[in-house]
Amino acid sequence: MPDVRRELIAVAQSAASAGLMPGRSGNVSCRFDKDEQPGFYVTPSGMAYEDLTVDAIPWVSLSGEWDETEGLRPSSEWRLHRDLYANRPDVGAALHAHSPYATALACLRREIPPFHYMIARFGGDTVRCAPYAPFGSQALSNGAAEALRDRSACLLANHGMVVCASDLKTALLLGQELETLCQQYALACQIGEPSCLTPEEMTDALARFQTYSHGLADGNVFARQHEGIP
Repeated sequence: MPDVRRELIAVAQSAASAGLMPGRSGNVSCRFDKDEQPGFYVTPSGMAYEDLTVDAIPWVSLSGEWDETEGLRPSSEWRLHRDLYANRPDVGAALHAHSPYATALACLRREIPPFHYMIARFGGDTVRCAPYAPFGSQALSNGAAEALRDRSACLLANHGMVVCASDLKTALLLGQELETLCQQYALACQIGEPSCLTPEEMTDALARFQTYSHGLADGNVFARQHEGIP
């Protein structure tokens, strides 16, 4: 059976190479039950992504405990990941990034409106922005949880982005798609005020994503739980 930590490392390195996680910023995790105890693997704190090894990846239980003798210290944002897995059975992987355009919009504390139908990719008619809270804090995790309600992505005020998905590869894909949307929105705002889709048009977009090819419905699992836009 393949070691899920290898895939975790590959996704983290791909996200860093794509510019989503400059320097040693950001973190990636995946759900993994160990010895029948629920928990997750997460990238360690302060380690360069190119230097990651399987033995460096810590495992954290959903009670927030880890073995100091196994792997390095988990990312300071372990609470954010822990709470996602504890409260969202649909989530199998999560990516938190400080990508340039998402972070720029987050620093404006601005949600992304339905300027493009691809906003529906993330489960609703907007990508919300969680209120500011110190990094690594429980308040940050609580705010992210609310912003991610019925969604697969959100911004974190003055911080960055979070995306969640059923698996690591989809989480990486969502992170790249969100950063692209943030770039497009920022560019549109430089030219003028973007024209946003109506609620009816976004409802139609959400419905279309449910049957779209390439497995894109993963990012819209939340939309399928509602008749309209949450």
